[in-house]
Amino acid sequence: MSPDHPPGLDLDRLRPLLDRERPGLVQGALTARLIEGGRSNLTYAVTDGTSRWVVRRPPLGHVLATAHDMKREHRVISALHPTSVPVPTPLLLCEDEEVLGAPFYVMDFVEGTPYRTADQLVPIGPERTRDAVLSLVDTLVELHAVDPGEVGLADFGRPEGFLDRQLRRWGKQLDASRNRDLPGIDELHAALGRSLPDSPAPTVVHGDYRLDNVLIGPDDTIRAILDWEMSTLGDPLTDLGLLVMYSTPLGAPDSPVATTAEAPGHPDPAELVARYAERSGRDVAAVSWYTAFAWFKLAVILEGIHYRYTLGRTVGRGFDRIGELVPVFIRHGLTTLQEGQ
Repeated sequence: MSPDHPPGLDLDRLRPLLDRERPGLVQGALTARLIEGGRSNLTYAVTDGTSRWVVRRPPLGHVLATAHDMKREHRVISALHPTSVPVPTPLLLCEDEEVLGAPFYVMDFVEGTPYRTADQLVPIGPERTRDAVLSLVDTLVELHAVDPGEVGLADFGRPEGFLDRQLRRWGKQLDASRNRDLPGIDELHAALGRSLPDSPAPTVVHGDYRLDNVLIGPDDTIRAILDWEMSTLGDPLTDLGLLVMYSTPLGAPDSPVATTAEAPGHPDPAELVARYAERSGRDVAAVSWYTAFAWFKLAVILEGIHYRYTLGRTVGRGFDRIGELVPVFIRHGLTTLQEGQ
């Protein structure tokens, strides 16, 4: 396909659907490009030369529908759109696989920047970097303040036993990727299981909340939260723990896993936790457990990537160095859990 017609997006099939379901939306011929940086689901920017939209669909050749549930993503965005939580305006959900070969949804294009690395933050300076990261915390507080029942998401997940299920799920993922000795990872998993905290009241949980999953506007506020594929109802402090993890320097120079923690002006984890606690009113005394769990989860994810790389199923820049990062995440997890006890 040409650059204006990227794989997985048949504009000749999309246009008639838009004309039928949203008459008058499209004014001219459509062109599209794949937006780089997505983790699994594919995201395209589509334009008629005047207006812009975004199409989101599962990866090509996907087999696990539950892992790429377009209806679920569309549902949570639609539910949150009337609230103060910044999300793109949802326009259309299509479950007919005859159109693009898989279910997909369309939403408005939102102007903004996803900052993925510390280097990308350097040009905006320390003061604006600080404002952007603090805005990230404030927006998380807004998300967790939404009453799921009031927005039609009362059945969006199973909050009871959420942490226990999460820990078992990622333990199974680890077992599925075992192909080498990883000192400390079983110790970390067991220690997390022995010290499960009592969860606060459940909220909508994003599941992958960090700076490169939001769009920052020129005023350093968050214009939209993106990538809702892991969202559910559950323990809100799992989002906080992940944010703290991504706000902690890895201590691994030239890491293929990008964080923004070392950008000048980036607030330290303690300030982020304190701000969240003050503005949400939640008890964050167990935040070390949630952060250690985030280190464990990412260690498992990275080990899975490394395992697929050793089998020749993953290619691309940086994948050859993912394996050496896994012990770094394990050490951080063990240290974080020990310091919190």
